[in-house]
Amino acid sequence: MIKRALGRSGLQIPPLTFGGNVFGWTVDEAGACSLLDAMVDAGLNFIDTADVYSRWAPGNQGGESETLIGKWIKRSGRRSQVLIATKVGMEMGPGRKGLAPAYIRQSLEASLSRLQTDYVDLYQSHQDDPDTPLTDTLGAYARLMEAGKVRAIGASNYTSVRLSEALIASERHNLPRYESVQPEYNLYKREGFESGLQSLVRAQDMGVINYYALASGFLSGKYRSAADAGKSVRGRKIVDTYLNERGLRILKALDEVAEDANCTPAQAALAWQIAQPGITSPIVSATSLDQLDELVKAASLALSRDQIAKLSRASDWRG
Repeated sequence: MIKRALGRSGLQIPPLTFGGNVFGWTVDEAGACSLLDAMVDAGLNFIDTADVYSRWAPGNQGGESETLIGKWIKRSGRRSQVLIATKVGMEMGPGRKGLAPAYIRQSLEASLSRLQTDYVDLYQSHQDDPDTPLTDTLGAYARLMEAGKVRAIGASNYTSVRLSEALIASERHNLPRYESVQPEYNLYKREGFESGLQSLVRAQDMGVINYYALASGFLSGKYRSAADAGKSVRGRKIVDTYLNERGLRILKALDEVAEDANCTPAQAALAWQIAQPGITSPIVSATSLDQLDELVKAASLALSRDQIAKLSRASDWRG
């Protein structure tokens, strides 16, 4: 599988990133180990997780995803075959959030313990912390990189303005820079990335590992009515956000491209993203080996120029 450069980090990643948010939530330990083995065998060797995954599930407290990945690492002995990205900053409990240096150091040690590894390949600020100076946060990352515990750093959910300020701070104070950013981006949600971040990341040679690549499953074509959405835990969001004239127009174009390219709508939606300027590796998740197989095929699918143009026209957010 052809790999892509993640900014200037030196990391080479596949065209799709596996989202570990399902581990410890909708995927148990046995399922996680099975998926991770198959994923690495297929060449999708970049795993994105976070300390907070999956704190939202009943009975969880955060750290469940990292713990299952760590158990797989210990059992499989395949740490050298994977690249692991995790995050810090979201609330893990009272007083446990943000990007202050002491908290970053504490959180990384906890993540390394759960992951059963002595370093992470990409450590990301999960969200901006306006109460902590950028130089303090970047300085903390610098010390962790010098100690060999972090190979590169990234940002998630940053605006183009704050990301630009962080890049300027890195250059001005000779601190490590964010090599990647995680925005929401898919055929339906295009404006947030394309109206600001896209030009910045291209100019700064940054990587982009976007999330919600299939719009909570909507772009798979499974949800075409309120009745369809009612079968899903994400149904209310799908009805309120995607089931409208524009959303149905996108699904129609995906159906046509999928038939023409002999693929599924989900594969067409992912292939369109992979082909977009600035996008490095959309984040996708699977809860079964069949779903993983569909993702693997999407990673090597190349749409024609006309097929990409059809999807771009149908999803154009500018009216």
